[in-house]
Amino acid sequence: MTSVDLESRIAANAARLSADLEAFAAISEPGDGVTRLAYTALERRAHDVFAERMRTLGCVVHTDAAGNTIADLPATEDNGPQSVVGTGSHLDSVAQGGRFDGIAGVVAGMEAAYLAALSPVPRRRRWRFVAFAAEEGARFGQACNGSRMVAGLTTLPDTRRLRDTEGVSMYDAMSEVGLRPDDLAADEWDAAQWHAFVELHVEQGAVLEDAGVPIGIVDSISGSTRLHVAVNGTASHTGATPMHKRRDALVTAASCVLAGDRIAKDSAHHGTRVTVGRLEVSPGAMTTIPGRVEFVVDVRDIDSDRQRTTVEQLAAAYRDAADADGTAIIVDVIADTSPVVLPAVVKDHLAAAAEQHGLGYRLLSSGASHDAQQVNKITPTGMIFVPSAGGLSHVPNEHTDADDLACGVDVLLAALYRLDADE
Repeated sequence: MTSVDLESRIAANAARLSADLEAFAAISEPGDGVTRLAYTALERRAHDVFAERMRTLGCVVHTDAAGNTIADLPATEDNGPQSVVGTGSHLDSVAQGGRFDGIAGVVAGMEAAYLAALSPVPRRRRWRFVAFAAEEGARFGQACNGSRMVAGLTTLPDTRRLRDTEGVSMYDAMSEVGLRPDDLAADEWDAAQWHAFVELHVEQGAVLEDAGVPIGIVDSISGSTRLHVAVNGTASHTGATPMHKRRDALVTAASCVLAGDRIAKDSAHHGTRVTVGRLEVSPGAMTTIPGRVEFVVDVRDIDSDRQRTTVEQLAAAYRDAADADGTAIIVDVIADTSPVVLPAVVKDHLAAAAEQHGLGYRLLSSGASHDAQQVNKITPTGMIFVPSAGGLSHVPNEHTDADDLACGVDVLLAALYRLDADE
């Protein structure tokens, strides 16, 4: 029997995957869905669960300065290549999010490690399984922090600059949970140590479900530019101040929201997404005209030039709105990540792995940011998508069927073996 035949007979277990997903979902703040924010004690507890499981499989486990948990499964051959193949995703969530975004990729890695550890199929390379920290931008506004740090894209000064809504810096949050932000530079990944990386993720859209296709192979990942906008007007009495005398910060902010929607929907921006996801009004009283409004904007695009042009257009539209209303506006870029095209060499292995298991697949782009986007700066990277029910994500009713996830793990494991065999 050939290695390919043996690999094809090793199958992921849907019940085991479901149990692991349930275990991680239980590590959450009270309330609807899963709330496990970046650089909190709950996130670290989830990483501890991952670390303990990987140690039982014979992995050598450590946590780096960024809070990423890294588990190495040794090669079974002594004379194989020294560069590693890897997989992984993240364990943090948005507030009141789902139990699959990121976590499905970590659980998939755990299952792949389990199957590989028990398999008679030899491994020429070390296999590295990573649970990244702080991928979601829900707390600090910037996404993919753990992977950006190992890629040298987020550095020590950035951790002092980035703050949550309570004013806590990323540096302090990391320190409070026992991490070592001062050592970030020393823990950056060396490209020479890597051969390839694959991330499995739920699609977070409905393309696969609508098409009835079990596997997505990602060919490109959108970029994202995030803005913090502050509008300053004059707070005053709602009854005593006539309309023509007002400097209403919320009126300006409303014009800004509508401008973003208009720009993203025009014919020159096919593929652009502009979203205002949080808006804070002060003083926030029914009988007081808003004197200050702060809001955040997420601009996403698969075209790098158009992404940055959109930001410039938004800033100009915001200034025009403020000028018209007699308010003042400040626009700050808090995070910026370029789109990437993932390399064909890894995509080809993923396609062959799907075919090996008789699973249909289709190429598609990702509108969401992912750790793979940052890791691609270090080593050739690929992504596997599995279907999301109803295309829902970042909400409590996010769901991926365990059998669909098991199919994704089968493709992931076969792809790791194929990459392991590369010269």
